[in-house]
Amino acid sequence: MLPFARVTILGLGLIGSSIARGIRQHMPSVRVTGYDADPAVRETAVAIELCDDVADSAGTSVIDADLVILCVPVGAMGAVAAEFAADLPAEAIVSDVGSSKLSVIEAVREALPNATFIPAHPVAGTENSGPTAGFASLFHHRWCIVTPPEGSDPLAVERVSEFWRRLGANVELMEPGHHDRVLAVTSHLPHLIAYTIVGTASDLEEVTQSEVIKYSAGGFRDFTRIAASDPTMWRDVFLNNREAVLDMLQRFTEDLTALQRAIRWGKGDELFELFSRTRAIRRSIIDQGQDDARPDFGRSHE
Repeated sequence: MLPFARVTILGLGLIGSSIARGIRQHMPSVRVTGYDADPAVRETAVAIELCDDVADSAGTSVIDADLVILCVPVGAMGAVAAEFAADLPAEAIVSDVGSSKLSVIEAVREALPNATFIPAHPVAGTENSGPTAGFASLFHHRWCIVTPPEGSDPLAVERVSEFWRRLGANVELMEPGHHDRVLAVTSHLPHLIAYTIVGTASDLEEVTQSEVIKYSAGGFRDFTRIAASDPTMWRDVFLNNREAVLDMLQRFTEDLTALQRAIRWGKGDELFELFSRTRAIRRSIIDQGQDDARPDFGRSHE
């Protein structure tokens, strides 16, 4: 039996459109209604037949839903939830896809004090955005972290978990605050570093007559992929998970200072030990199927 029969997706970007495509592929009998605040996005969604129906307001989109998924930047969750609060069916479950949780739970609870809210975070994505960027296999063999607040209905938690399993994801339950700290180091800090490195290179590029771009090796090229991610989404992530991000950034700064000292004083054994440790972590990620072990990440060079 399917966990939900009528799903509403608010926000039809990469994640929202991928959910819609995933439902069509894995749960074709489920009716999908979409909504996006941008009229151009709604027009595109209609043109590509992304959903069974594309509503012209948030309230209209949720009228007969039994699952409502907020696929908007984390800073907008509360405002969007408030838009459909008056039209939300009492029995509907509300969820989201944000990569910070404590701030989202607070904002959604304020907008929907009586709703059943089961947050979730699919740890998947690309640097692309928009309704045409999504694809049904985005969540296949990727983790979706479900972060129910204390006291959540176990049946509602299981229904949301089963929904993500049907989309091909591996599901893990995690306490919301712990989630925010884990993601601060595994996702948020790497993005912050990528934005910084690419920004620094951009400044240098003016001095070096475009050589930074022309001679980009794999390391810098991969940073640019991360740094091409949606700016609105990541601005909101850093502001809404600021305490965990700042904590991890402080730890990183201390480790970077130690690395500077090792280089300055020629401590080769210290550098080798660090690089050996980080290489083992990379191998573990590949062993767990979270990345491609082929040369150059499986990129085609034809």
